Amino acid sequence: MVRLGLDMFSLRSQGWTPFAQLDFAARWGVRVAHYSEVRLLGGLDPNHLARVRAHADALGIDLELGMLSICPGSGIFDRSKGTAEEQIAAMLPAARILGSPFVRCVVGNLDDRRRPGGIEARIAETVGVLKAVRSRVIDAGLKLAVENHAGDLQARELKTLVEEAGSDFVGVCIDAGNPVWAIEDPHLTLESLAPYVLTSHVRDSRLWRVPEGTAAAWTRMGEGNVDIASYIRTYLARCPGRALSLEIIVIPPRVLAHRRPGFWDAYRDTPASEFDRFLALAEGGTPYAASPSDDPIAREREDVEASLQWTKAFLEAEDRS
Repeated sequence: MVRLGLDMFSLRSQGWTPFAQLDFAARWGVRVAHYSEVRLLGGLDPNHLARVRAHADALGIDLELGMLSICPGSGIFDRSKGTAEEQIAAMLPAARILGSPFVRCVVGNLDDRRRPGGIEARIAETVGVLKAVRSRVIDAGLKLAVENHAGDLQARELKTLVEEAGSDFVGVCIDAGNPVWAIEDPHLTLESLAPYVLTSHVRDSRLWRVPEGTAAAWTRMGEGNVDIASYIRTYLARCPGRALSLEIIVIPPRVLAHRRPGFWDAYRDTPASEFDRFLALAEGGTPYAASPSDDPIAREREDVEASLQWTKAFLEAEDRS
């Protein structure tokens, strides 16, 4: 059976408690609730976490826990919360209370590719952190799931990070939308990282050509042009038992200006064959813009509901076939 999940970041603007989020998930037949950030969960107080776990158990929903950057050199690393090692250590008992088998984490975002030392330096820093917490993570019976996040890492780079840190306790939270911000075909990302996948974030994307290069927009499920249906089929075949968790983010498109001077300073090691696969997705693509809404909070919820409806219908059709 497919373990349909939902990243609660998809409902970030609703102002709901984790209990209300779980009730929403249950109404839609969601079996895994993924909390990619602590703020969505309402904090790490053990008593609060135990109540959330009890509510999820009553609804038959599994929980997954996440945090943000563990890379000290990333522009999004939050030093106010302590060292990377201290922040990871604080998440381990919380994961055990919730019953999450791992803690999802990230390196940074696409801006880190242009910071001093480039993405190679960020990978080295993150590997150092991971090796420093290895014994704590293993002793807790957990793993760390590093996401390809906001255009920071291409697939071969994340694979290198996992293997250098140690795939016995480090895996991947594979995101289907973020590869397009990293000028990468999501299908290539999945092909490369499937053996390391612990969980997922799934959303659709649309790509089209613009004078500066390529525009990329995240869409509702079924409204993109990256063949998300084929992606899901491959994911279910290559990553059996892993949660298929939607993370729906419908925002204005990002222009990847690969025809402008200086763009390639951050992508010197990208093979031409990989970039060609990315470009092929944009050929014939048409612009995407979300319908205007007077109530963006309601629109966010509608985007999630429409995406859940599409995904459930797709999975039911696949099951019948």
